Amino acid sequence: MIVPREHGAWGLLLVPLFTGIVAGFAPQHRVWPLLWFTVAALSLFALRTPVESLLGIGPISARTADERWTAFIGSASLAIVAAACLSALMWKGQYQALLIFGAAGAAALALQGLLKRPGRGTRMMSQIVGAIGLTSTAPAAYYIGSGNLDSRTCVLWIANWIFAGNQIHFVQLRIHAARARTFPEKLTRGKLFLAAQPVLLMALVLASYWHLLPALSSLAFVPAVVRGSRWFFQKPEPLDVKKLGWSEMKHGVTFGLLLALAFLY
Repeated sequence: MIVPREHGAWGLLLVPLFTGIVAGFAPQHRVWPLLWFTVAALSLFALRTPVESLLGIGPISARTADERWTAFIGSASLAIVAAACLSALMWKGQYQALLIFGAAGAAALALQGLLKRPGRGTRMMSQIVGAIGLTSTAPAAYYIGSGNLDSRTCVLWIANWIFAGNQIHFVQLRIHAARARTFPEKLTRGKLFLAAQPVLLMALVLASYWHLLPALSSLAFVPAVVRGSRWFFQKPEPLDVKKLGWSEMKHGVTFGLLLALAFLY
């Protein structure tokens, strides 16, 4: 009821946070603000779980008096930590643009909740919309570290969100195509995903050519594109969700490192 159970969501939060910190890092005067923001972001992310438990809309609901008290204490504690860190961060009118990222993230998570209601048919779309909020840690951390609200802020956000969407789509494809054994069967399930991979790479290369992205940023997407395309041609094997999760975590770390290096280059 306290710790978020969506392990993939941790990666969708932490990888963008890492890329934003590295891309905008200025050690001479912004280490503490970045630390406060990191703690605030983690607290707000974790806050959702006990709140959902209290409201009875999460995977695990607080049913007994002890469980409700535990969820309440967890919610209050995380809210206090987040409020304290954000107050220190925005003291005397500093970093006011964080309100923009906070509003966008809250709106995305609220819309995700609405999209969840119809059922499984909108599950992937709800996760992709929710990723807008999770990946907002990238532009926010870049803004705090660099002190700038420029085009790189949006580029970092969009790049991390596109990668998150790719991961979400691939995981959902693997789950829904768990019984697909041949290439035609896999293609029937994932033709849209497969067609999107070369289009994505081409769009990234063109964006780099037009200087909309750092020159090497498109390379950060290559391992994930290769992994997604190769699955269609691999021999059938049973779906191991735990193994798939660890594999996607590795791809997320690889993406984060390569994208951060591209912004430093």
